[in-house]
Amino acid sequence: MIRKNLLTATVLCTALIAGCATSMTGRRQLMLVSEQEAISASKQQYLQTMSKLGSEGKLVTDPKLLNRVDTITGRLIAQAIIMRPDTRNWEWSIQVVDEPKTVNAWCMAGGRMALYTGLVQKVDPTDDELAQVLGHEISHALANHTQERMSVAMASQLGAVAVGVATDSARNMVAAQAAAALAVTLPNSRASETEADRIGIELAAKAGYDPRAAATLWQKMAKAGGNGPPQFLSTHPAPGNRQATLAALVPQMLPYYQKPGPRPMYKLARAAPAVPATGTKKSLR
Repeated sequence: MIRKNLLTATVLCTALIAGCATSMTGRRQLMLVSEQEAISASKQQYLQTMSKLGSEGKLVTDPKLLNRVDTITGRLIAQAIIMRPDTRNWEWSIQVVDEPKTVNAWCMAGGRMALYTGLVQKVDPTDDELAQVLGHEISHALANHTQERMSVAMASQLGAVAVGVATDSARNMVAAQAAAALAVTLPNSRASETEADRIGIELAAKAGYDPRAAATLWQKMAKAGGNGPPQFLSTHPAPGNRQATLAALVPQMLPYYQKPGPRPMYKLARAAPAVPATGTKKSLR
């Protein structure tokens, strides 16, 4: 048993050392899975989740809301691709989930996104503020934060996972798929949040959205929880100085926002969601 534990510890330590990477902002990250593994596992989890939500009639089909979300998201993705040209090959997509009590949004590895109607209804963001939310989420994907959270989840499992990582066996992919599901609900680290804030406000400004909205968004977000914090803050912990930090970035971002001329747009292809047997489709009222 001692020998087995020593072997596991040795394997895990080797994997941790080998699994270090550097983020877009120069921060050291733990990466026990490759980006492609993270994208593949995230795609499987996303399709399963959206299929279930579609069969329950929880995917919004209201053209007015979808057009608003697609326009903002398309402009942000265009800037994301300029920032990271390799993401042009990602299968970018977004679904709006009809859950009025859920104040949340996320973007998985590979660019698959979700926005919940609770955020739209309870926070009531302007386009500039909604761009800050979606830009922040896109930034998590650009900076490989899903991959990083998956790696943390895998590292915490030790044992068989560590052996799977070290030997590049099929266990690694199985663990990655389980970790992909956890990555949506696991809280981001403070470092990841700061990184996504910094990248997100730049994406939004370059896409033509007022960077001053970043501070007002978080003021609204703090009020949206009522007696308790909104779900968004459980997976996106807010440092006490977040608004001040974002406000300090505004002078640097304003020239991007004020730059004249049209903004490029990424055309999102929206797949028809599954609908319940009654044929009833959800729209936002």
